[in-house]
Amino acid sequence: MTADVAARATAGFRSTYGEEPAGRWAAPGRANLIGEHTDYNDGFVLPFALPLRTVAAAAGQPGERWTVWSELSGETVAFGADEVAEPGRVAGWGAYVAGVVWALREAGHAVPGARLAIASDVPLGSGLSSSAALEAAVLAALVDLGGLELPRERQPRLAQRAENAYVGAPTGIMDQSAVIRCRAGHALFLDCRDESVEHIPFDLDAAGLAVLVVDSRAPHRHADGEYAARRASCEAAAGLLGVPALRDVPADGLADALARLDDAETRRRVRHVVTEDQRVLDTVALLRAGKVRDIGPLLTASHASMRDDFEITVPEIDTAVEAALSAGALGARMTGGGFGGCVLALVDADRAGAVADAVTAAYAERGFAAPGHVTVLPGPGATRLD
Repeated sequence: MTADVAARATAGFRSTYGEEPAGRWAAPGRANLIGEHTDYNDGFVLPFALPLRTVAAAAGQPGERWTVWSELSGETVAFGADEVAEPGRVAGWGAYVAGVVWALREAGHAVPGARLAIASDVPLGSGLSSSAALEAAVLAALVDLGGLELPRERQPRLAQRAENAYVGAPTGIMDQSAVIRCRAGHALFLDCRDESVEHIPFDLDAAGLAVLVVDSRAPHRHADGEYAARRASCEAAAGLLGVPALRDVPADGLADALARLDDAETRRRVRHVVTEDQRVLDTVALLRAGKVRDIGPLLTASHASMRDDFEITVPEIDTAVEAALSAGALGARMTGGGFGGCVLALVDADRAGAVADAVTAAYAERGFAAPGHVTVLPGPGATRLD
């Protein structure tokens, strides 16, 4: 997949600028294996990088000017230091690129002028972090072109700042951490409080397994307002319980904590976060022990919790999960913030096609638009290709 998208980025660079790029940098989309809505509660997440990639072909140019061509829109956007200096001056998809330049400059780096061409296989609006992939690919290109001193462990926070403060999207640290720091054959165990990471073996190929990612194609329904409501509810509950964040409610103290909350909805939200954090820890323990197949029930339990306690699934998502499990998936769950997006199913590699067909058939029976799907293994994070 990477070779094809890299070739398209190179072709776009040639046609836009009339010469060869100095190099090509790639960053992946990501799927979250388990740990949903735990990030802003200072909890734990376990994402992995997808083989779907965004590639930036790039070369330097004189002065403080940046020009970017996008395969997706066919547009070329150009901006200088004056436009970058003030969030909001560069709009649309170009804001993600300008935001990276802005965040680097705000951090004191001398950002080189550059020409870039962007191509991508990461689908937009599917919850697979296409925006973080774009930011990470551009960031990797600018760091290398300028010879900037920016260690990999500091890059996710800078890319997140670009999206939060410049673009205005309130994402947590997980997406940028995953697309920058993941390793092939591993999941990234991230503590969202201190941003420490551990690379957990997730060798699906050796176990004869794969992850089937199903794009539900469901329109995102009220996602922004509902996300904000869930976050506010969790923060209010932590205040009522007298803890810095819901991560500080231990699983064995959950019953006592719930008994102290009067509102039934708040109790459901707290129960999801506390049990989801524990499911992440249990999944990590099984993967460390090499018991990859055994994580399936934890994935399915995570989905039930998102559906019943956090109430963030939609009929298309639930249908995909139910159909995958009925067709023999070892576990399945929604991945991402909810109200649309993708489902991931842990499957025997030789059954991936049959499970995908079962999901498609279930969609047809319900009258839903046909889903998309791709079978994946955990890939590497952002890297220079050449």
